[in-house]
Amino acid sequence: MKNKAKSTYRKIEDKRTEPLYLMLCGIGVGISAGLVCVLYRFMLTFAEEYLFKIIGIVKGNPLKTALWLIALAVMGVIVSFIIKWAPLASGSGIPQISAEIKGYVSPSWWKVLIAKLTGSSITILAGLSLGREGPSVQLGGMAAKGVARITKADRTTEIRMISCGAGAGLAAAFNAPLAGIMFVLEEIHHTFDKSLLCMGIVSAVVADFVSKIFFGQDTIFNYETSQIPLKQYWILIVLGIVLGLMGVGYNIIMAHGQDFFKKFNKIPQPIRFAVVFFISGVVGLFVPRILGGGHSMVEFLINDHPAISVMIFLLFAKFIFGAFSAGSGAPGGTLYPLLILGTYIGAIFGDLSINILGLPSDIWQEFVVLSMAGFFASIVRAPITGVVLVFELTGNMDSLLPLVIVCLISYTVADMCGVSPIYSTLLEKFLTNNKDTETPVNTGEKVLQTFVIPTGSPLRNKKIADIDWGKHCLIVSVEREERAITPKGDTVLKEGDELIMMISQRYFAKDKRKIEKIIKGASE
Repeated sequence: MKNKAKSTYRKIEDKRTEPLYLMLCGIGVGISAGLVCVLYRFMLTFAEEYLFKIIGIVKGNPLKTALWLIALAVMGVIVSFIIKWAPLASGSGIPQISAEIKGYVSPSWWKVLIAKLTGSSITILAGLSLGREGPSVQLGGMAAKGVARITKADRTTEIRMISCGAGAGLAAAFNAPLAGIMFVLEEIHHTFDKSLLCMGIVSAVVADFVSKIFFGQDTIFNYETSQIPLKQYWILIVLGIVLGLMGVGYNIIMAHGQDFFKKFNKIPQPIRFAVVFFISGVVGLFVPRILGGGHSMVEFLINDHPAISVMIFLLFAKFIFGAFSAGSGAPGGTLYPLLILGTYIGAIFGDLSINILGLPSDIWQEFVVLSMAGFFASIVRAPITGVVLVFELTGNMDSLLPLVIVCLISYTVADMCGVSPIYSTLLEKFLTNNKDTETPVNTGEKVLQTFVIPTGSPLRNKKIADIDWGKHCLIVSVEREERAITPKGDTVLKEGDELIMMISQRYFAKDKRKIEKIIKGASE
């Protein structure tokens, strides 16, 4: 016990005196996450390339088509066994990484790496409407966990490394380092931790650098900049409202997609996956554009500017098939597909606005890009990440003001509707369905966690002694205006204070959630 106490207090001292250590950890995390995600991107590129080649070969030939559909069913069985071997490699990967950071699960990092790389690649080869970004977040986190375990990092550092690895994975997938760290702070942690920010920026930049060594420095999306006239800015309010409402509908239907597949739980998983992959093959024969993440849909949209009727058909087809693919539990992400849906909503909205209101035709692509960010903000409920992500995807700063307006309005509308953001919903469902899956090992070690008291928190102007923090938690420092305050019972808390708390690992998940509710003023 003495050694554990010394180790814990050494962590407190490291927080104040060794930022270099955090930067070195960030470099290690960035390199490992970047290399793993580069391998993953290469695997998915080959999988998608061969998917469309195979469709071109079998289409129109009944025998070859039948053999391909049988092969897809076999792929589904293989993926089901991969998921059985590593259950937490199923689905998007973002809820799983959030659950680990919050202390609910602790899977074998190398098993998840192998299962996610192989399972997701097979899934893309089969054509399911899933993306690479969610899995990249999980792969980055697991690569970072591997580095933490190999270097024998303490549990506090390990959690930070997993978090930063998740952001580095997103950075490597999108070539978007700022969006990577913002996603971790805004969506996963919902708080601002200086130590996490320090390590996270380094890891995201390093992972992005590693990715660009292999894939070049071009942005993922390129479009012609056109300014919306200031007198027409009211149209952005309408667009934000539309995206907010459609984002709410997306979240509701995606949540029900998982509930739909739960009805078939009595059917063995290999058979369920075989049917899902078989259906994907049938869809691919008739509407190949909606397969995979959807990059071909964007190229078709920008290069050909199809008619509104075609865009509406592809939008609904992609949405329905995406909900079907994600609800099945197959390994693959929903982040990139939802961005594709946003581009099509913007394209339809832009055409209608130009035709009905007589707006300049050259602003059509502007609506496409704005809707991508707004739709993301309404679904994920992370407007800052949405703005930064689209800026990095396009490399264009000229649309910053319209981006902010659309994202904030869509976020506000979605939040007012009272529907939970997508990844919070998926996390709750994951925890409900996986109560006994790979629970964390309780070593008795203490974990340091930082909490920020926000404006309007019920804790402001209250004494530490007046708050029931729980018997497994201890406030070890209060950071106020760059000054460390030794906490005492009569210490009065202020808005903006950073509470550095020591929590028993055995009760980490439960107590962390309790403290977050106390700080926000939510009822237990």
